[in-house]
Amino acid sequence: MSKSYRSLGGTLFDIFNYLLLSLIGIAAVLPFLYIVAGSFASDSELTRRAFFIIPQSFSVAAYKYIFSTDTVTHSIWNSLMITVGGTIVNLFFTVTMAYALAKRGLMGRNLVLNLVIFSMLFSGGMIPTYLVVRELQLLDTFWALILPGAISAFNLIIVKNFFQEIPPELEEAARIDGCAEIGLLWRIVLPLSMPVLATFTLFYAVGHWNNFFSALLYINDPEKWPLQVMLRQIVLLSQMAAGSAQSVDYNYVKEAEQSIKMAVIVVGTIPILLVYPFLQKHFAKGVLIGSVKG
Repeated sequence: MSKSYRSLGGTLFDIFNYLLLSLIGIAAVLPFLYIVAGSFASDSELTRRAFFIIPQSFSVAAYKYIFSTDTVTHSIWNSLMITVGGTIVNLFFTVTMAYALAKRGLMGRNLVLNLVIFSMLFSGGMIPTYLVVRELQLLDTFWALILPGAISAFNLIIVKNFFQEIPPELEEAARIDGCAEIGLLWRIVLPLSMPVLATFTLFYAVGHWNNFFSALLYINDPEKWPLQVMLRQIVLLSQMAAGSAQSVDYNYVKEAEQSIKMAVIVVGTIPILLVYPFLQKHFAKGVLIGSVKG
């Protein structure tokens, strides 16, 4: 059995890479572990100890305060509907438009592509967008958080480039077998596009989940606030339980203010982190795919 030998320099280089990447990984994970540990600690411990990943006195008081009413639970449901619905809308319009623009013989293709690129460089701004949303009577609806950003120009171009890399022989063979254009997209193109679709599903979902500024502009009804806005209200209005009419102990809130903030970060981060393992298989490949050829 033959054995492969590495030079001393190659071995030292590998060791250096492993150590460097391990340090970078630890530096990325430790702050989040501190936030999680701090959410289960008291404010006095947070003041006394500069850094820790295991609290001395374990407490779930901050989470009890956050979930003292069903307001946060309702806002989580709102965020889930916005994230799932918005991601479906994003993927539908991105895929259908990218598939059409991937056809080099499409009439007016270059004009549409130039308009897409123009929208990447220039936008109407916050006030014109608000006026459009208002005139379309989308205020105080979830559609106001979904439709204005239904297509990301950058994501559209990446998906278009990926579709162009699919061998045209596959499409020709499907057409010979009697496959229509919609069937071609559904049965041939989409199954071959799982890496890029999984990648942009994650990008779109994270964007919808973390978005709170649009909700501040377009949603006035607290019953329709997403989770990020509700958590912001918990931090800003510490004497009220998520903006509801239920009274809370103000002295307790002042004592546990830091742990409540950390618990808010955990509540807002954990749900979207749970999605990543299901898409990880395709993510590493899809994040670079379609980004080379124009």
